[in-house]
Amino acid sequence: MMDFESLYQRYARRLQGFFFRQLGGDRQAAADATHDTFLRAFEARDRFRNDGNEAAWLFTIAYNLLRNRYRRQANEAEFLRTLDREPTETATIEVSLDQKTLREALKTVLDGLPPPLRLLFSLHYEEELTVPQVSEIMQIPEGTVKSRLHKTMTIIRKQLKEYEDK
Repeated sequence: MMDFESLYQRYARRLQGFFFRQLGGDRQAAADATHDTFLRAFEARDRFRNDGNEAAWLFTIAYNLLRNRYRRQANEAEFLRTLDREPTETATIEVSLDQKTLREALKTVLDGLPPPLRLLFSLHYEEELTVPQVSEIMQIPEGTVKSRLHKTMTIIRKQLKEYEDK
């Protein structure tokens, strides 16, 4: 049996930040989603494998909540069409912007990504989860995680190309 108060203290802020980014900066929606995540975690506490990987377990629940939300919004079809397109340019670009401008530009690009790619990016680069953890959370093979991360980074590079130091 796990201590839910300490689990909440340890992960609530991190989950709320994750939801805040994924839900377009809507604080109330992020708070509601965080609440729903812990509610589902509490309901599933008997099925938790106490292997010290609470983060992956909670982010799996969070991911599934978001996936269900996106599915309802019918963004999944757009995501699948995006995966079929091959990016035309994969060259590495050097971005020379101050940090604030880069963060704003990156936020704009991330907001324009299909929700599943934005989730993938967020889980790996912002939440610092490993490829195997992301694979487990999203229930896709590790190779698929890697290829989608590559495609996501290619899209981001292409979108940020206008900021390239010429």
